[in-house]
Amino acid sequence: MPLEQVVVLLVAAVGAGWIDAVVGGGGLVQLPALMVAGVSPVQAMATNKLSSVFGTASAAATYALTTKVDRGVAVPAGVLAVGSAGLGALAAAAVSAKVLRPVVMAVLLAVALLVTLRPAMGAVPSPHLRTRARTAAAVAVGGVGIAFYDGVMGPGTGTFLIIAFTTILGLDFVHASATAKIVNTGTNVGALVVFAWQGHLLWGLGLGMAVCNVAGAQLGARMALRRGTGFVRVVLLCVVAAMVVRLAWMQWG
Repeated sequence: MPLEQVVVLLVAAVGAGWIDAVVGGGGLVQLPALMVAGVSPVQAMATNKLSSVFGTASAAATYALTTKVDRGVAVPAGVLAVGSAGLGALAAAAVSAKVLRPVVMAVLLAVALLVTLRPAMGAVPSPHLRTRARTAAAVAVGGVGIAFYDGVMGPGTGTFLIIAFTTILGLDFVHASATAKIVNTGTNVGALVVFAWQGHLLWGLGLGMAVCNVAGAQLGARMALRRGTGFVRVVLLCVVAAMVVRLAWMQWG
């Protein structure tokens, strides 16, 4: 691969790490960059996971050290996510992306409307929403449903986790993002194990991108913590809009 393409991929990994750390959706940057560089779709997905798992874990550690992570949800959901994402990765070949994309776009549009029409959502925590049933629901939605989707397809996983934890548990955006990072690390590990077993990883390129992804993730996590929920909300809306456009282009472009 030419040096200039490698440089572009490393820069893309920094941007992906930053986006993932704030609201998720870094694959929106990293996956297209890999495919434009001539990497096959399945190798691009695998190498993206290799890079992302380091960045997401790095962001999760930064959040855990500086803010309260909902461990009652993050730990069980993160453990479940490893297996669920692995099953999703195994099922990826049997699931049509053309069928999934319109569903994902509809969900993303619903997310955008929800966040836009409810400006107070995620601004401050709503601890009164926290019940045992809601905690179990959040673990199931994040650790099983969203994790399986991440293994099958992936784009928007971090964003879906943040919205799930905000709406189900009443967390503010910063704490929802912190909790989501731990679960997202689990989804990345699960899918990565399957991709490695299948022999799809480009190890040298993926590890180089991982270093840059960690750098971007550290910048993003620290910026989100410093600027607060309003900043995360704006970035979330921008990323959701970009993901809808990207998926629409892939579907009908």
